[in-house]
Amino acid sequence: MPLPCAHPSDPGPAALRRLRLVAWLVVFAVILLAWWPRPAWGDTPTLQASGAQLFENHCVGCHINGGNILRRGKTLKLAALQRQGIDGPDAIARIAAAGQGQMSGYAKVLGDGGDQLVAAWVWEQALRDWKPAPPVG
Repeated sequence: MPLPCAHPSDPGPAALRRLRLVAWLVVFAVILLAWWPRPAWGDTPTLQASGAQLFENHCVGCHINGGNILRRGKTLKLAALQRQGIDGPDAIARIAAAGQGQMSGYAKVLGDGGDQLVAAWVWEQALRDWKPAPPVG
C-alpha cells in the first residue's frame, strides 16, 4: 500500500513553528522600538524637551528648588543671581553651557539650544522665587 504523499508546497510542522517564532520576534521587536525610552541627550532639545525637563534631567541633582547642595551662596534664587551679576537668561545660558567655578559646562549634554531653554526656565523660576506656577484656567 502506497504512503500518502504530502503536497510539495505544504510546509511541514517544523517550518510552521519556525515561521511562528519569526513572526513573534518581529512583533516583539516592533513593540520594543515603539516603547523603548530614549535618552535626553539623544533628542533635539528645541523639539523634544522643555527647559523644565532638561533641568530635571541634568541640573536638579545639585540645584533642588533653585538651591545649591555644594555651595550655599551660589543658588539660583533671584537675589543670589543678581548678587553674582547674573541679570537674565543669557547670562544663565552662558554658565550652563561653559560652566563657572566648580560647575563644569553642560553644552554637549544639553544639546543645541538646550542651554537657552534651561536658562529661560531657570530665570522664570527665579522671578517667581521658585514657587509653583498658579493653575491655568
